[in-house]
Amino acid sequence: MPQRIVVLTGAGVSADSGLKTFRDSDGLWEGHRVEEVATPEAFDRNPQLVIDFYNERRRQARAAQPNTAHLALARLQDRYDVQIITQNVDDLHERAGSRTVLHLHGELNKLRSTVDEDYVIDWTTDQKLTDLDRNGNRLRPFIVWFGESVPLIEQAAEWVAQADRVIVVGTSLKVYPAAGLLRFAPAHAERYLVDPRPPAAPGVHIIAATAAEGVPPLVDELLAQAGQA
Repeated sequence: MPQRIVVLTGAGVSADSGLKTFRDSDGLWEGHRVEEVATPEAFDRNPQLVIDFYNERRRQARAAQPNTAHLALARLQDRYDVQIITQNVDDLHERAGSRTVLHLHGELNKLRSTVDEDYVIDWTTDQKLTDLDRNGNRLRPFIVWFGESVPLIEQAAEWVAQADRVIVVGTSLKVYPAAGLLRFAPAHAERYLVDPRPPAAPGVHIIAATAAEGVPPLVDELLAQAGQA
């Protein structure tokens, strides 16, 4: 039975494909404050602005391509049972070939009902303000906004608790939810952090590099280890 590797990915992985996030140095997301476009209150106040914002994010994500980090993580599946937990809302992991991906913060290519949280549909084109669910309620982006609970966090914790190895890529060990999830890793699990500015992390294998630079050689090393086992 192959070892289980759980990978926690954050904005740094998507950034290497050219997608910006609100964690950029100016604290804005494509010129907008988070409070304007990424909270339930923002959607209540100005739904058209929020819809327009995510339409543009969807178009940008569709135009982006998986980078070497995405592609390398997909290669890990050749020898390991790989589960990816991502904070990213794009589909670059899936397009690179990863089969098991859990999106903590939602997905750009889906919408959900504003009333029924279980009513979720695939959506790859622009959303309009007039788009409704089957009961006539307004649809909204399928995104976990600030101030909302993260419904898949418990499933993510269960995955980490069963891992033989945990790889953190493109997100600091000081940033939620990656930092909190890492606490669930078994004592025997090997831990890796790929980050260009890594914090001090005792007991963690540090690779001080961007995702695109640091993940491929790590994957090569892990595949070689599996081949020798």
